[in-house]
Amino acid sequence: MTQPPHDEPTAASPEELREKVEQTRAELGETVEALAAKTDVKTRAQQKATAVKDQATAKAGELKTKATDLAHQTQDKLPDPVKDKAAHTAEQARAKAAQAGQLWHDKAPEPVQHTTAQGARVAREHRALLLAAAGAAVLVWLACCRKE
Repeated sequence: MTQPPHDEPTAASPEELREKVEQTRAELGETVEALAAKTDVKTRAQQKATAVKDQATAKAGELKTKATDLAHQTQDKLPDPVKDKAAHTAEQARAKAAQAGQLWHDKAPEPVQHTTAQGARVAREHRALLLAAAGAAVLVWLACCRKE
């Protein structure tokens, strides 16, 4: 068998040896867990995706708040006749949208309605991500327009 190096003290009793073995096992287990975590690409990718999604959600919330504030500021600056006209136009748009929805329900085939409903549900579930993507698209479009 091998002998311990001269600079390491030898254990005085079997109990000390057991303690050292347990300590070494614990350290080895921690090392193996750390290495396994580093090589688990799928989990690391999921963690990164979650972090990016959280960032996008936060940014979308900020953009939504800024857009709402800007809309309120702009609306406050409008004269009353313009506000009234805007409210009337919005009401007309809601009525036309309801009419179009009813026409869609009456005329569209069932599979198309089902697929559209499923797409709308997915969009509602991922609203923050869609808003972030739309915001990014607007920023890219604005950047492109400025270069011209």
